[in-house]
Amino acid sequence: MTRTLITGGLVITASDELHVDVLVEESRVVALATPDSHGWTADRVIDARGKYVIPGGVDGHTHMEMPFGGTTSSDTFETGTRAAAWGGTTTIVDFAIQSKGRSLREGLDTWHAKADGTCAIDYGFHMIMSDVNESSLKQMDTLIEAGVTSFKLFTAYPGVFYSDDGQILRAMQRASGNGGLVMMHAENGIAIDVLVEQALARGERDPRYHGEVRKALLEAEATHRVIRLSQVAGAPVYVVHVSAREALAELTRARDEGLPVFGETCPQYLFLSTDNLAEPDFEGAKYVCSTPLRPKDHQAALWRGLRTNDLQVVSTDHCPFCFKGQKDMGVGDFSKIPNGMPGVEHRMDLLHQAVVDGHISRRRWIEIACAAPARMFGLYPRKGTIAPGADADIVVYDPEAQQVLSAETHHMNVDYSAYEGRRITGRVETVLSRGVPVIEGGAYVGRAGHGAYVPRGLCQYL
Repeated sequence: MTRTLITGGLVITASDELHVDVLVEESRVVALATPDSHGWTADRVIDARGKYVIPGGVDGHTHMEMPFGGTTSSDTFETGTRAAAWGGTTTIVDFAIQSKGRSLREGLDTWHAKADGTCAIDYGFHMIMSDVNESSLKQMDTLIEAGVTSFKLFTAYPGVFYSDDGQILRAMQRASGNGGLVMMHAENGIAIDVLVEQALARGERDPRYHGEVRKALLEAEATHRVIRLSQVAGAPVYVVHVSAREALAELTRARDEGLPVFGETCPQYLFLSTDNLAEPDFEGAKYVCSTPLRPKDHQAALWRGLRTNDLQVVSTDHCPFCFKGQKDMGVGDFSKIPNGMPGVEHRMDLLHQAVVDGHISRRRWIEIACAAPARMFGLYPRKGTIAPGADADIVVYDPEAQQVLSAETHHMNVDYSAYEGRRITGRVETVLSRGVPVIEGGAYVGRAGHGAYVPRGLCQYL
């Protein structure tokens, strides 16, 4: 039996900050104790003096190897999970996709085949429902038994992922009975398509118009609508990638009414803005994602929502497309720019920078990046905390280290950084995944295939 002792650090979880040592046996945490109260010996001792000892991050929203807009996101499960590990994330929950006319199970099997034997860290799946009908509604029950307990639907992308209100209501009704969690991409895609057509007709073709046609009010309208549909169905709802203060206001109002309504935001909405979308010479295409970046004055509302728990989770919506050969498919027509941005490697660091800047506390950092997503998606306390019995997914984090984010040094398989040149305080030093070193001494020491599929339980907020 391999024993690892992590000694001398400050252990930070969502609930505590403790100067304790952590003992790991094989893949699990077995004990925490003050350094002067134990006589533990171990095969491997990690000196964490002056460092934070934190749970591995849980990124509940990634898109590895995702077909979209005539191309495929540039990170494979191998490259994407390796980059996640570099950034202190030890579990991702990716999205399997049901193709129209096919079964949910067939979509899930396709994504299992992509991920099996290639991941550096542990992974689970949500299911995107592209075709809501009697057959797929029944299959929701069997997927829950297989550990896929959340289902994503879209009020956006007509002709691709779009579901109408009746389909959304039926899926929510099914979830109210089987315990599943419906996740919603909330934008009024029917109205947005009209605005896209009109903008192109006026000759408005640059990347910045992507943000102008996907209006904040249309995010707010769709957010309001899916909340009320969930209320009619008697089901919880989780709204992904909340970007606009008006949409957040709808979530806040519903939560004040006591409804089981949840929301996530992403680092791009907290740190970037429409100023990036407006960068000249087509550079703005790097920042095209949906929901889109908003004006800077939306950021304060999102930070406040994270502090007040009206937003519970920060995920990345990691869906990278290279600037050359993919994003440039939309030169002369912003509507053809593949929607998505890289980010899985930088979430934990950017949120630590938010601690340094005074937006959130250290424990809130761990809550929104580790514990809350683990609870939301049925992984806690196996993931998201450091406690006896938990998986030994542990990060030794240097809170004083300085780094500059850059495409030259990141490990995501994409040719640009959305945060090029940004200075960050804090850096991952060591990463354990189920007790096994993945990052050590500034080097990747993991391997493809170490990461295991993790069947998920039901949402633990209900």
